[in-house]
Amino acid sequence: MTILVGYSPSPEGRAAVDFGIEQARAFDDTLIVLNAGIGETPDERGVATNSDMEELTQTLKSSGISHEILQFLRGNDPVEELLALAEATADTRMIVIGSRRRSPVGKLIMGSTAQRIILEAEVPVVSVKATKQ
Repeated sequence: MTILVGYSPSPEGRAAVDFGIEQARAFDDTLIVLNAGIGETPDERGVATNSDMEELTQTLKSSGISHEILQFLRGNDPVEELLALAEATADTRMIVIGSRRRSPVGKLIMGSTAQRIILEAEVPVVSVKATKQ
């Protein structure tokens, strides 16, 4: 089976990857890590840089699990990319996402990516918080 992780270069994204690695190891699953964004600017929030992707590659290689890393920068909404990949991957066990604390007003104004994924996904979604520093 497959565990799908929605990755952003942030403490929350790293927590999602770490949890995904643990789960893939426990279930002997394949881990697919997806970083997605509109791709209009090189410094778009949530889009991993080459350096971020290299660090992610090294983390996954050293974990010893079967994995794949994808980065979609093709003008689509990252939530839609993640949900479409989950649907296209017939054996998706779960989606893992990182989450951060937001005020109710912040959720109203900015929307909630995590909420959209949780409500629209056809498979279980695990939301992981980053550890406090």
